[in-house]
Amino acid sequence: MGAITYDMEITSSIPAGKLFKAFVLDFDNLIPKIMPQAIKSVETLEGDAGVGSVKLITFGEGSQFKSVKHRVDNIDKENLTYSYSIVEGDALMGVLESITYHIKIVPNADGGSICKNRSIYNTKGDTQITEEKIKKGKEKAMGMFKAIEDYLQANPDAYN
Repeated sequence: MGAITYDMEITSSIPAGKLFKAFVLDFDNLIPKIMPQAIKSVETLEGDAGVGSVKLITFGEGSQFKSVKHRVDNIDKENLTYSYSIVEGDALMGVLESITYHIKIVPNADGGSICKNRSIYNTKGDTQITEEKIKKGKEKAMGMFKAIEDYLQANPDAYN
């Protein structure tokens, strides 16, 4: 098994705590509401949505994939960090064992924040995954992030 690591940072005008509440803590409710074409639903299969919980994410009509199961690995509300792993589903394309995401949202000097995301793609055997496939996934994640940011800008009283 090999691992490919990809880091990405997104700067936002939204304060870190507010962004964490929307992007991490309420993602399961918010994304199907504002982007049903991307994610149709998120259902907790095991646990209470905390560490160790397993969730079924069903993608919307606009997705090339049907669903994935993701496991919550860590949530730290004080330090605004969140880790989860995709452990099952067609988004693993038969060549990935799992994909682990580490998200940290940090305040920046102007009152906004920076979302730091590290993705680790764990391949089966000596399978290689192309930079192009990783880039496509990152573009979709960026679209969801921007949709949440737009929602928060349009609804300034949300997640205070």
